[in-house]
Amino acid sequence: MRDLTVSGIERQNVLNNRFAVDRIRKHLDVEGMLFEGEYRFTKKMVADFYEVDERTIERYLDKYSDELSANGYELCRGKRLKEFKLHFAPVINVGSKTTQLGLFNFRAFLNVGMLLSESEKARQVRSVILDLVIATINEKSGGGTKYINRRDVRYIPAAISEDNYRKNLTSAIAKYVDGHATYKYSQVTDLIYKAVFRENAKEYRKVLRLGSKDNVRHTLYSEVLLVISSFENGVAAAISDLYKKNGEVKLKISEVKRIVDDLAEHPMQLPFINDARGKMASRDLSFRDAYHGNIAEYLRAVTPEEFERFIGDQSIDFDEILGDNEDVLKRLKGADNE
Repeated sequence: MRDLTVSGIERQNVLNNRFAVDRIRKHLDVEGMLFEGEYRFTKKMVADFYEVDERTIERYLDKYSDELSANGYELCRGKRLKEFKLHFAPVINVGSKTTQLGLFNFRAFLNVGMLLSESEKARQVRSVILDLVIATINEKSGGGTKYINRRDVRYIPAAISEDNYRKNLTSAIAKYVDGHATYKYSQVTDLIYKAVFRENAKEYRKVLRLGSKDNVRHTLYSEVLLVISSFENGVAAAISDLYKKNGEVKLKISEVKRIVDDLAEHPMQLPFINDARGKMASRDLSFRDAYHGNIAEYLRAVTPEEFERFIGDQSIDFDEILGDNEDVLKRLKGADNE
């Protein structure tokens, strides 16, 4: 993670992670006013906590109004304001003629702390935020994030599907592509990775800090695996077609590269490739603290729904599921080898 004061995506990654936000709230133990099920803070309360002038908070409200409003800042008016004053008049100390009052919920309160560059207190809070976000994700993912993709309930069917389509590709390479019996598989794989991720396998390993024995495909998200499946199947079919067209002469790697490049630019394929790039770049930054510089333009904030899928109640324990179904998997593997 980098400087929260300059990256709106990384600020939103924190604020969309309800597990981390709850943990930060408990750690900071800041007192707010419980209203309509949420803790609220006035502009003065926020300024006092971060040890800045109220006018500083006003400047940030003007400059980042859309972001702060999206994360819970609001103007309380009318009947709601009357009810709020009824409960907290001694605390907020506003006049009876006040017709609106700006209120921050805890997410907006944190949002301000991630923006304030002139506050030492805010800098300390940002340090706490980053530590707790990392700790929360590691804890929720079972102690590590290398295989956090496997916590998605959609991962297993996607991995099975990809493995089947991979066999179509390796079969086509074996039969129709010239080259060293071992190297040509990795060469074609790198061409496909480069087309989809803009990174070959070696570059991807470096970004994710994978060991030599780690399988790259085992770290891919379900949507990315499906794109790879589609791409591999298309490349396999194109290799077979060109082999027949060439009079059953095996293809050179340069010819396979043209097939891959053409498929990567096909109008039908582009939306799926772009979606895969966005998911991989964004999730890896948020969950794995891994930055894919070659596809940085596809970065976006991870949604609250994605946090639920990977570290929330919707996530699964992949290793436990494998353990519970070990006998079934062995039978399936045996049948596949027959």
